[in-house]
Amino acid sequence: MVSMTSPSETGQGSRRTAPVGHAAMRSANLSLLLRHLHAHGGRSRATLAQETGLSKASVTSLVSDLVERGLVQEGSVERRGAVGRPGTEVRLAPQHVAGIGLELNVDYLAVCMRDLAGQVRFTDSVPMPYALDPAASDGRFYPLAPILDLAAEQLQRALTAAAAQGLWVAAATIAPPGPIDYDEARVRFASNLGWADVPLGEELGRRLGEGHPMLTLENDAKLSALAEAPRLARRGITDLVYLTGDMGVGAGIIAEGRLIRGWSGFSGEVGHIGLDPAGEWCRCGRRGCWETMVGFDTVLDALDEDDPARSGRLPMLERLALIRALLEAGHAPLQERFTRLAGDLVRGAGVLVDVLNPQAIVLGGYFGHFADLLVAPVQAALDERLLAPDGRVEVSASSLGLEAAAAGGAAVALDRVLDDPLLAPVLRG
Repeated sequence: MVSMTSPSETGQGSRRTAPVGHAAMRSANLSLLLRHLHAHGGRSRATLAQETGLSKASVTSLVSDLVERGLVQEGSVERRGAVGRPGTEVRLAPQHVAGIGLELNVDYLAVCMRDLAGQVRFTDSVPMPYALDPAASDGRFYPLAPILDLAAEQLQRALTAAAAQGLWVAAATIAPPGPIDYDEARVRFASNLGWADVPLGEELGRRLGEGHPMLTLENDAKLSALAEAPRLARRGITDLVYLTGDMGVGAGIIAEGRLIRGWSGFSGEVGHIGLDPAGEWCRCGRRGCWETMVGFDTVLDALDEDDPARSGRLPMLERLALIRALLEAGHAPLQERFTRLAGDLVRGAGVLVDVLNPQAIVLGGYFGHFADLLVAPVQAALDERLLAPDGRVEVSASSLGLEAAAAGGAAVALDRVLDDPLLAPVLRG
């Protein structure tokens, strides 16, 4: 926390620095403890004091405040060595606080609610009931109002589940595809939806009505990267690129453990890397973009026109299962498509490796669903083009499947109370 000076507080010309306010300092120390438990697991009060640098008396007082707000609870006896009396472990409490994430995808809407301990309390996914109609005059546009109505319904279902479980919702994070105007909670543009300058936060808030939790926006690929990052960080991997595979392709970039947004929020729009000036036209209006080579519609193009897997009315997992069954049955066009897909993925991934030098690339979306067909050939091709042996990038599939962005949104929503535990209401009784 910073100290603040003011002529009215210190006198004109005085150089004394006013101390940080007690409430602000207490909030900062509560956050320090809560984040420490979140990152490292349960600890005794004595261990917390040793590891955070706070006094034992301060830790005792702060823990009492966190317990009062339902953020931590006492658990088993902590035994660290044979010397001294064992202490009671303090750990995150899962019963009272939750965060919600909602992914607004071209093919589906997925919602996930997690409690402070990371447990999933509610999850649901519905197919996007609308699709592009190239023959229509407005064929590039998904209808805004009905989709926002459906998104609000999904959020309300999660809020209802939270109320039924006695959970206070810290916030809800919405994950649309495309760049975000963070200050205004707007989608700047989403080419695969045909949207531009959409006040998504305002519109969803209006639909939810008074008393709704704080709504924030973050790009779907960025949230997916944040959701996967802790798993890789436990292995010492702090620089990664998460690739989403949907109708479009986006990337979440983590560098030295920090999310990279770019100065205007446009980082990760890798689907629009121009790889073939004579290639197909992209929905963004440019030609030869990477996503015209690896987007999900390139897989659907290998299917017959009446194949049920082409139907956006089916849940995404069912569509992927149908495609898997066709592959296993020897569907030649699909098998050829996936053989070429690995090479097309490397065309763009190779550029990202050269520019960003990540330790890992995580394949998400439909890429991750077909990891058995894509990870090994992509890994081998990237290995062949190494500039130096110590520059090898590890390729893996997402551990969270199609729910990565929604799960990341729930985690980001919980950051609000991790940053300021005083926001959580004191428990009654």
